[in-house]
Amino acid sequence: MTQSEFKFLGIHHIIVLMLTGVIPLALSALVRRVNSHKLTRTVRYTLGVILLGNDIVHLGYRFIRGEFNLFLRYFLPLHVCGLATFATAATLLFQIQTLYEFAYFWGLVGTFNAVLTPQLEVGFPNYRAFQYFIAHSGIVIGVLFSTLGLQMRPSLRSLFRSFAVINLLALVIGGFNYLASANYMFLCEPPKTKFPVFNPESPLFIPWPLYIPILDVLALILFFVVYSPFLIRDWRKRTAGNADFGNSTTDCSNHLSE
Repeated sequence: MTQSEFKFLGIHHIIVLMLTGVIPLALSALVRRVNSHKLTRTVRYTLGVILLGNDIVHLGYRFIRGEFNLFLRYFLPLHVCGLATFATAATLLFQIQTLYEFAYFWGLVGTFNAVLTPQLEVGFPNYRAFQYFIAHSGIVIGVLFSTLGLQMRPSLRSLFRSFAVINLLALVIGGFNYLASANYMFLCEPPKTKFPVFNPESPLFIPWPLYIPILDVLALILFFVVYSPFLIRDWRKRTAGNADFGNSTTDCSNHLSE
């Protein structure tokens, strides 16, 4: 293997996966322990600027190097990850709740898969490898930090809203794909990846366009999966609250009978 090749689940990929989980946990623990508004603001601004700056630099790099037609067809931030990048950066910089909710579901469901099964041919220290993982791991890190460190949280209503918005955007982007001969959100053909659904050599391969509605349903299921920790916590709180209310009623009854 040459230095420029990327190896799926190789040492560099494993390190990236570990950092994607460790960084937000460490930063969240730090800001909650120190409990400093200045430190929290510095961390979220730093993460937001890195994420946004990385994407802007990449767009500029692609625009300068390529023809305008190719830029429109391949490099606009119209994939789910591109949309999640700006939603996550805005969440970190401005703490906008609605954009956090979009980033939470789009990032943890869509972008995490891009970190786990990257569409990347070059490896480190190639610029493209750094850019790819700063963009994709950065979204996951930003979402987890916003949730654990800034203590933001999605709601059940926001789950359905995020699902509806991404489908509406898919319709708009599908129209743009038709006009520009592009393939944003992989609505026109599957991505080149080892993910079984998109791999023609896999028994799980699903041809176009059948994979679109199937993945849409799968995305909704995964939205519920990533929301499940909040469902469980809310259920436990209700259960504990009902138990406390029952004990309180019993205590009052005993007091009245004395």
